[in-house]
Amino acid sequence: MPAPRSTTNQTESRLLLLAALFLFLFALALTLSPAARARTWAAEYRWAHWIGYLIWLGGAGIVHRQAARHLPRRDPYLLPVAAALAGWGLLTIWRLTPYYGARQTVWLALGMAVLALGVRLPADLRFLRRYKYLWLTGGLLLTALTLLLGTNPMGFGPRMWLGCCGVYLQPSEMLKLLLIVFLAAYFGGLDYTGDNGTRGTPRLALLTPTLILTGVALLVLLVQRDLGTASIFIFLYAVMLFLATGWRWIPALAALMLAAGGALGYLLFDVVRLRVEAWLNPWLDPSGRSYQIVQSLIAVANGGVFGRGPGMGSPNFVPVAHSDFIFAALAEETGMAGALGLLALLGVLLYRGVLAALRSRTPFHRLLAAGLTAFLAGQSVLIIGGNLRLLPLTGVTLPLVSYGGSSLVVSLSAVLLLLLITGNEKPPAVRHPSPAAVSAPYTALAAFLLLALTALALVDGWWAFARGPALLARTDNPRRALADRYVYRGALLTRGNLPLAETAGAVGGYTRRYRDPALGPVIGYNHPVYGLAGLEASLDPTLRGLQGNDPLTIWRHHLLYGQPPPGLDIRLTLDPGLQSLADDLLAGRRGALILLNAGSGEILVMASHPGFDANLLDETWDILIADPQAPLVNRVTQGRYRSGNLGTLPFMEAAARPEIPPVTLRLPLAATDFPEEATPLEVAFAAAAVSNRGERPAARLTLSYRHPSDGWRIFPPLGDPVQLLDAAEAENWAAQHRGAELPIWQAGAVLPGEGITWYLGGTLPEGHGIPLVLVVVLEEAGPFLAEEIGTAVLGAAIGQ
Repeated sequence: MPAPRSTTNQTESRLLLLAALFLFLFALALTLSPAARARTWAAEYRWAHWIGYLIWLGGAGIVHRQAARHLPRRDPYLLPVAAALAGWGLLTIWRLTPYYGARQTVWLALGMAVLALGVRLPADLRFLRRYKYLWLTGGLLLTALTLLLGTNPMGFGPRMWLGCCGVYLQPSEMLKLLLIVFLAAYFGGLDYTGDNGTRGTPRLALLTPTLILTGVALLVLLVQRDLGTASIFIFLYAVMLFLATGWRWIPALAALMLAAGGALGYLLFDVVRLRVEAWLNPWLDPSGRSYQIVQSLIAVANGGVFGRGPGMGSPNFVPVAHSDFIFAALAEETGMAGALGLLALLGVLLYRGVLAALRSRTPFHRLLAAGLTAFLAGQSVLIIGGNLRLLPLTGVTLPLVSYGGSSLVVSLSAVLLLLLITGNEKPPAVRHPSPAAVSAPYTALAAFLLLALTALALVDGWWAFARGPALLARTDNPRRALADRYVYRGALLTRGNLPLAETAGAVGGYTRRYRDPALGPVIGYNHPVYGLAGLEASLDPTLRGLQGNDPLTIWRHHLLYGQPPPGLDIRLTLDPGLQSLADDLLAGRRGALILLNAGSGEILVMASHPGFDANLLDETWDILIADPQAPLVNRVTQGRYRSGNLGTLPFMEAAARPEIPPVTLRLPLAATDFPEEATPLEVAFAAAAVSNRGERPAARLTLSYRHPSDGWRIFPPLGDPVQLLDAAEAENWAAQHRGAELPIWQAGAVLPGEGITWYLGGTLPEGHGIPLVLVVVLEEAGPFLAEEIGTAVLGAAIGQ
């Protein structure tokens, strides 16, 4: 039995108050978001969206009052759910594009007026059933008129609108509603059990009128290239036919028709082909044809659990976010919680709509309620599935939420019809099938749509959590660059606290500055277009404040500001004086040099030439990537050179150093021999065993990071020391390769035909100072030049 009048009004009133409170807080957050983003109260606040909120508030109140007067036995959940979705969508559109927000506010006022006046209509809806052919024919003619007089508000693309002077109507939206009305009236007047004079009538004869009119509608839409709406039509016709007849083969046939239509569209229409390919593998062209869907998934991932906050995300990076991708915008700013909340509202709408159908006492009302519910829920599944890559993108709107005046008014009209159906107190006494025969198809429809909403929730969680970190780390994620403009990025410092890379400017205009252009290949860059490289990339989590800060601090900043906390400064092991000397010696040549403390593993010098100035990437990028000398490569860590006989170290051959006999020494990188190719970094840490009494140290390039409350915290070394040689063997070998002028050992090799020169040197194991080891590699045959460079750096390091 319907709820009593007082209970209905109280329930609806309380739910509307909850919706109003939610939207008030949402609007308040939008107003304050510029201050939160800039982290200062001296900001330019947003106020325009309050116009939309006030009109929504007034409209919802008027509709509630009129519905209480004229439909006392209506369903108390339908209006609050629809109003909450429409208001949420309206404020989101204001946040994304104020221009479209203002237009949507006008359409919302019109839709609320339709609701307020429509509740006065006769609840039996006889006028719809009686003139079913007239309604549908009028809708078809209006839609067909777009073939002659159609336009597109954007100035390009399919001309599916009628209108001028800035006011546009999309007839295909209205046609959906009229098709449901027609099918409900037609099928509601038939009795497939044979009690209405149709016994023995062929099924095809029964379906002929609906097939003809639905086919004409599909033909118009196909000519118009409105393939998304055409898919909705096939779905709605299949739903209405299944509900009316109970024929179990209808869903399978509809699925086959949709698949066949999709295949045909793939072959005939470029837009369908592009959308299908972007759906199947968006990662092949993420910056081209798949840009929308990739950015949509990144937006979902960026939302996390609770979102970045209203006004704090970057949903406008997704093209057409106010329309086709409004779900992605909501998911980014309200997170998984908001996405589940929206799906829950759709679930409530689905449940109450199917319940209204099952409680209806006439076949017409029953079919109409179920058809309207299938339209609202099914189209929502279709567009949200496209946003989440569960389904191909169709370009239809999210009912009640997306921008679009025609869509909003039609969706509110569907809610109006549901209110009228549920408020029908005294339906005429008619004969109808048994409850069991009636409920089975409706239960199946509800189960299917509920399963689809559940699948959307699971897929949203997949992109937000399982794939979220990988998506956010993509170099084509523009949100990282935007956050860098508002959030301080930690500096990279030498061991003497001289800045090598630092953040300059003010909040909202932060930029990255690099003090030593010669260190370009080592420090790398953090650029809004070209991404990350070098130490900027490997130390990015700490520099951005996502590592090193307390988890509570990170969570609080994400919750309040939608951004990570300020980044942390990092002190490197690099020695600025020795680094400058090495860069000067290598200037104009191709090669690399690394000097490290063989005892602690601290890297004191890392030089790679030729290099680049990270401050000038915008001007020099095309030249750098085309340069055959590969200036963007850090040769110390990325340059793999033929190792020749480095594994046995007969380095300075007798011809070059006749006073030293060719003594060999097994010098593995780990537990195995040298590979055929090795980086200078690998060679240096292997050779460190000679100066460090046979032990290879663990690598260290970062000394510490500056915690906001605890000061400098030490970074742990990368790995553990490994004993490669016996201490006595290392001392003996170093003694036999002792240099003539400095207290060092040294060795080298020129690879015949390779144009590669290696030089290795280090302090003697019995020395009392800091054990050092150095590696120089030149991309030329120059053993004496390599020795000159190496001994100059080593001499400076040991003070000689």
